[in-house]
Amino acid sequence: MAATSVAISEVRELAHRYAVALDSRDLDGLVDLFVPDVHVGRDASGRDALREFFERSLADLGVTYLFVGTQTVDLDDADHAHGVVYCRAEVEDRREGWVHQAIVYFDTYERRDGRWLFARRDHRLVYGETQPASPLDQPPANWPERPVGRGTFPEDWSARR
Repeated sequence: MAATSVAISEVRELAHRYAVALDSRDLDGLVDLFVPDVHVGRDASGRDALREFFERSLADLGVTYLFVGTQTVDLDDADHAHGVVYCRAEVEDRREGWVHQAIVYFDTYERRDGRWLFARRDHRLVYGETQPASPLDQPPANWPERPVGRGTFPEDWSARR
C-alpha cells in the first residue's frame, strides 16, 4: 500500500510541475517531464520535437496561469498508469485577448529508470472565453499596500530560481 501511495503522489506531482514549467517558460524542465521517445503529432517523436511543438504553441501567448485542480490516477501496474486532470487556465493570447479556459487532460504515465513521466498528454478544451479587458492592463498593486492591480509575476520568475 505504501508503494502505491508513493507512486500516486509522484504521478500527481507531474501535473503540478507541468503547470509551473509552462507558466515560467522553462521549456527544458517541461519536456523533461515526458518520456524521451514521446510521440509528437503523427510524424514526430522525442523531446526535441516536443520542445519545438511547445515553442510554436506558446509563440502567440504572453502570461499563462495554469491551476491544477481535480486529479485522478489509476495504476495499471508497477510502471504504467493513467489519469485525468482538470485545469483552469488564464491566458494572455496576443490574437484573442485575455482568455479563461477550462481544460481536461487525459494522461498516460510511465515509470522509467525509477521516475514517473508523461507518456502522453491529451489536452481537451472544455471551453475558452475571452474577457473584455486584460487584468494585466491596470496600475501596479504594490502589494501588500493594495490587493487590486497589476502584480509582479511573471516578470519575477527569474528572481525565484
